[in-house]
Amino acid sequence: MSSTRNTIAVVDDDPRLLESLADLLESAGYEARTFSSAGTLLAGGLLDLDLLITDIGMPGTDGFELRDLVMKERPGLPVFLITGRHEIANQDRARDSSGFFRKPFDAQRLLAAVAEALRNQEGEDEA
Repeated sequence: MSSTRNTIAVVDDDPRLLESLADLLESAGYEARTFSSAGTLLAGGLLDLDLLITDIGMPGTDGFELRDLVMKERPGLPVFLITGRHEIANQDRARDSSGFFRKPFDAQRLLAAVAEALRNQEGEDEA
């Protein structure tokens, strides 16, 4: 039996957030893949991903840098940025993404935004 579930990558250096986001996404029917750093995500490749959720404030490659790298390799891939740091949240470059969420974020709002981004992406693929 083949799976048609959308695959969502989550990148965050907080293991508790990775686990809770993975549980949330999987409970909504998505396949969640978690990564503790941008480097581990990039090493595995981006080809089979349908959406990326990444923390902004991480050691090494931060979420902004990861978004920019992903946009070069997969220009149409929706990227959601999350942060608990409100000074980052107020920057213009934080709002230049498919989605932007401040921690703690509303889980249902995030799921609705994910579903909408995936619907929009499928529409573009069919066009």
